[in-house]
Formats: sequence, structure tokens, C-alpha cells
Amino acid sequence: MKSTEDYKMTAYHSCLAALKHTQSTWLVTGVAGFIGSNLLEVLLRHGQKVVGLDNFSTGYSHNVGMALADSGLTVEQVEEQFTFIEGDICNIDDCHKACEGVDYILHQAALGSVPRSIEDPARTNNTNINGFLNMLIAARDASVRRFVYAASSSTYGDHPDLPKVEENIGNPLSPYAVTKYVNELYANVFATTYGLESIGLRYFNIFGKRQDPQGAYAAVIPKWVNSLLKNEPVYINGDGETSRDFCYIDNTVQANILAALSPSEAANKTYNVALHDRTSLNELYALIVERLQQRGIPLEGVAPMYRDFRAGDVRHSLADISKAKKNLGYQPSHRIMQGLDESMDWYIADLS
Repeated sequence: MKSTEDYKMTAYHSCLAALKHTQSTWLVTGVAGFIGSNLLEVLLRHGQKVVGLDNFSTGYSHNVGMALADSGLTVEQVEEQFTFIEGDICNIDDCHKACEGVDYILHQAALGSVPRSIEDPARTNNTNINGFLNMLIAARDASVRRFVYAASSSTYGDHPDLPKVEENIGNPLSPYAVTKYVNELYANVFATTYGLESIGLRYFNIFGKRQDPQGAYAAVIPKWVNSLLKNEPVYINGDGETSRDFCYIDNTVQANILAALSPSEAANKTYNVALHDRTSLNELYALIVERLQQRGIPLEGVAPMYRDFRAGDVRHSLADISKAKKNLGYQPSHRIMQGLDESMDWYIADLS
């Protein structure tokens, strides 16, 4: 007889099997981004129709191209199953156009990065709040079944407790964190006022293939790999003992699909998407160096350079994922070392 945990382990696979037999239409905003393109790939591979919306402010057309190629579909199947709209969530007409005939929305479009929000709070506010509100209005008007959106662990702010539990948040530490908390407030209002079912997924440090290593706001893992491959210095903010709950992209895709297809009693809540595992920046650096050396890249004697802590950053982050396990059937398939093993070859090939 299967245990309760065994049933939870199969929840995602059951969803994927069900998708093969029932074709729905999904809107993925930010489809040319890191997370959006991975969602596109998996949905197409499982027989779904996908509408992708992106304005290429932070995403790339080659991400879409790689997702289409990796989906395994023929050119004819892609033409039948995928529609791309170059548009902006800050334009309500683009949002309405994208939502026409859509069953599920996976809203990933946003301006990420705490430092960027500190440098330009107005632009972050416009995209992450005004754009988010536009998407809610368009989703409501199109009577979509479920609106799943990328929330953020930054919402926990200065709350000191570990692990982070969804119901206990502190004061935000950046404009970006403010915008992500406002998203949750707006989603709840649209649920109670208009009956729009939504689920917010508080992402914790997602990493994996198609993650941009370039620019001032690049995520730490691809940025460090890029620097090491180019024999450039790797910088660590603070003493390196700052810790994060790093989560591989496959876990994130799983959470999105489960959130879209979960029963109504799971809706109108927020869930942590992470591992419930903490890795310091010093430990992460050692793991990356080890994997590059295993692939024949000479890195003997390399050491990171330490500099001041970054404004707006929290010291430690660790997620309680019991709520997502219980209500969504979420069960992470990859720990950090597995995720690094799977993504390292992609990083090397992409950056070479």
C-alpha cells in the first residue's frame, strides 16, 4: 500500500499524464525569459497550446527558439500549438489580446533584481504593479480558470525567523519587495471581489538552463560560472556566510503546473517554491568550482574576492515548503547538487 508521501511524489506526474489527454490553452507571460521559456518547453512537450507574451526587455528570442527546439515538436506542431505576441504587460490592450481564449495563465513577466529596483524604483513599480494589475483585469475579463503568478521570497523582508513560513512576513527591504507584496494583495482582492482564482508562488533563488549570465543584475550561479570560464574575478558580497535556498528550474516548472491544476481549495493562497535547504555563498562557490574541474576546466588555486554587503539583501533565507507539499502535491525532484550537475554542461556550452 502506498504511503501518503508516495501519493505526493506522483502528483506532478499525474498532472503531466493528464495534460497528454486534455489540451488546454496556456498564456505564459515573460515567455522569452529564463523561467517562462522552460514553462513553454514543458507545456508544448505535453501537448498543450501556448500563447507567449514578451516585450524582450529582459528576455531573449533565442530562449524561445531553444525552448521550441527542446520540446521535440515538429515545425508543423509548433505552428499549431504556439502563438507568440510581442507585447507589454504595461499596455492593457496587449494583455487583453494575450488572454483571449486562455484557460490558464502563468504570469512570469516582471522586472526582477533588488539592486535594479533600488536604482530605478519607478520603472520597477510600473512593470511589477501596474503591469500586474493590467494582467489581473485582462484575466478577469477573459474568465480564465486560474491565474498563477511569480511572487517572491523578498516579501519576507526583515522577518528574522527561519524557515520562512508563508503567513509570517516582515517589512520589505527594497522597492522590488514592495511590488511583489502588492501583487499578493491585488490577487487576493480580485479573488474576493471578482472570483478570479489565483495562486502566488514565492520563488527562492531559482537557477538552471537559459538563465542569463550577463549584465549587472545577473543571478549568482550563471554569473559566477561565466566569470570562472573567462578567468575573471568572482565577487562575493559580505563574508560568504550569507545563505540562500537555491531551487532548480525543474522544481519551479513543477510548482507552476501543479498550482494551475490544483483543486479550488488550494487557490487564493501563496506558496513557497524552494527546497527547504540552505547553502552559503562560500559553499556554493566550492560546488561550482568542483563541477567545473570535473569537466576538465583548470581552476586550481582560484579564490573569490569579498566586498561589502549589498543594500536590500537579507542575511539568510530558508523556506518551509510543507504548505506546498500538502496543498499542491509539490515534491522537489532536484536538490542543489543535482541541479548544478544538470545545468553545468548547459552553462559551459552557452558561455563558451
